[in-house]
Amino acid sequence: MFVLSVAPVNRTMLPLDELLPPAPQVRTRHGFLPNFCRLPMVFGVILTAQLLAIVLTLASGDPLPGFWEHLGVLSLYVQAITLTSAGLLCLARPVLVRLGDRHAAVLTWVLMLAVSAFMSLSASALVPPSLQADLFPPEGPGGLLLRSLGISAVVSALLMRYLYLHFLWRQQIEAEAEARFEKLQARIRPHFLFNSMNTIANLTRTNPRLAEEMVEDLADLFRASLAEASRVSTLADELELAHRFLNIEKQRLGERLNVQWDIEGLPGDAGLPPLILQPLVENAIYHGIQPSRRPGLIRISGRYRQGEIKLIIDNTLPERPNENRHTTGNKMALNNVRQRLAAMFPGVGQVSVSHTEQAYQVSLRFPYPWRALP
Repeated sequence: MFVLSVAPVNRTMLPLDELLPPAPQVRTRHGFLPNFCRLPMVFGVILTAQLLAIVLTLASGDPLPGFWEHLGVLSLYVQAITLTSAGLLCLARPVLVRLGDRHAAVLTWVLMLAVSAFMSLSASALVPPSLQADLFPPEGPGGLLLRSLGISAVVSALLMRYLYLHFLWRQQIEAEAEARFEKLQARIRPHFLFNSMNTIANLTRTNPRLAEEMVEDLADLFRASLAEASRVSTLADELELAHRFLNIEKQRLGERLNVQWDIEGLPGDAGLPPLILQPLVENAIYHGIQPSRRPGLIRISGRYRQGEIKLIIDNTLPERPNENRHTTGNKMALNNVRQRLAAMFPGVGQVSVSHTEQAYQVSLRFPYPWRALP
């Protein structure tokens, strides 16, 4: 839990090294193979193995009355091969991540063939000869070995291809998210900077202390815009950044801008992509508050329930119908936020929009706690 302070704070000027953008972070390479040590991956392996056993049983040509009996035996055999392979891949992960993708794929393919051969030879040794005729192919133990190696070779090759394509797709998603973040970094509106500097210049004569605070708020905002796209921010930092942005705009718009905060009980250490809230607050100003001739309201609220955080940004809209419009810049910011949130929380990060004639609302949903997939 955290509390967002809204009172002016005495701050000293920051040293030069703190004003510079952070040094690039070195990303840990994980390769295209997933982590077979994770419980969800183990469940996926079991389900895939069972589906493969069903397909093989249906394709075997055995009489349908004996389907369940043959499926039970084949399921046990296939599950033994796949789970043993997954266990060995889990143990060999430290070695595989240090190899190149090609060498890791070849080593994984060979390992799965070796497991298939081992299980086939073990079955030949453990199954009594009286039962081999019913359980083994017509060619006997030799036929079981050849069939197992052939099926494993094809299935494991297809699996490697699928995992590699999925890895490339994830890389493309991350690259697009980083490109959108860099585009967002360059999108800090020039007139916002000019207006802020004009406001600061006026305050230096009437309220030097407030002018100094605005300079530091502006520095914090642009420092965040220079951050690395790979950096993970926190909910507390993003709310504080939005608060600083609104402080600057409050000095410019005066009584035309009213802000309400309802964020008690939110976990401030929740991870978020950097610069995820400021574009939404900026849109609320430029498309909702600034065009209006009467005072407007921005309300930022949040709730944390059952492992999910929901943030809501509401803003009033201009009173005239011809001003009740949302430009391309608004859609670009929403698409930017939506894709970057989906890249960090695949499948669970959501951005939704709703509006009436009087108000516009953007909702963000994301899980907490969250552990990114390696």
